[in-house]
Amino acid sequence: MTIDMQDANSLTGAAVLGNQDDKLGKISDVYFDNETNKPEWASVKTGMFGGNVSLIPLSQANFDGQDLRVPFDKEQLKTAPHHDPGQDLSPEDEQDLYSHYGMSYGQSASGGDKDRDRSGETGSQGQDTSGPTTDDAMTRSEERLDVGTEKRETGRARLRKHIVTENVTQTVPVSHEEVTLEREPITEANRGKAMSGGDLTEEEHEVTLTEERPVVAKETVPVERVRLGTETVTGEETVNEQVRKEQIDTDQDGRDQR
Repeated sequence: MTIDMQDANSLTGAAVLGNQDDKLGKISDVYFDNETNKPEWASVKTGMFGGNVSLIPLSQANFDGQDLRVPFDKEQLKTAPHHDPGQDLSPEDEQDLYSHYGMSYGQSASGGDKDRDRSGETGSQGQDTSGPTTDDAMTRSEERLDVGTEKRETGRARLRKHIVTENVTQTVPVSHEEVTLEREPITEANRGKAMSGGDLTEEEHEVTLTEERPVVAKETVPVERVRLGTETVTGEETVNEQVRKEQIDTDQDGRDQR
């Protein structure tokens, strides 16, 4: 089944199946013929991480809208002549590829051109001024930084209450009683009390002594309330990133100009 332009727009990213229905890789780019403007070659990324790139002829392939089937195996793709992605295919490159896949040179149109300008077509776009959509002006593009901010969690703070013990010293005045002897001479005023007893007697008098001692009591009282809050601190960070831009040069009479 011939692969046409409509198919070519869907080829990029399609899986490539070999002659044993084994998956060989995925299509990364499509090369068009300069003369017929039809898709002629497809570059296939192979290997575990897609590190190898090989070209396969689309004239030998069938595309069902999802998978591209080719009559080749992994070894044929692996040993195919190397071609640098982004470079045009020369007639010599094509001749080597045709020979590798057992095809005669000219079996399909020659001069595959990946960089043919096909603006607006999915998966294939280039800069060749001979393309069907090219006018007399060239568009120059460049990348620009779009720097914003995002919020992310940097940590958490929490309140935790626990009990600690400390010594408190406080001075309290206390008093106590001590025994003192008070002597008074015999006078007319107290003579009657002094003579009321016997002449010589034995007796005891007792007095109770008291003292003050510190008494400690504890009570729990609220002293303050504590809560967590946040405040925004504004600073500046420098972003350093590389951007690409296109530069247009002119070549006039063998002299390069910008």
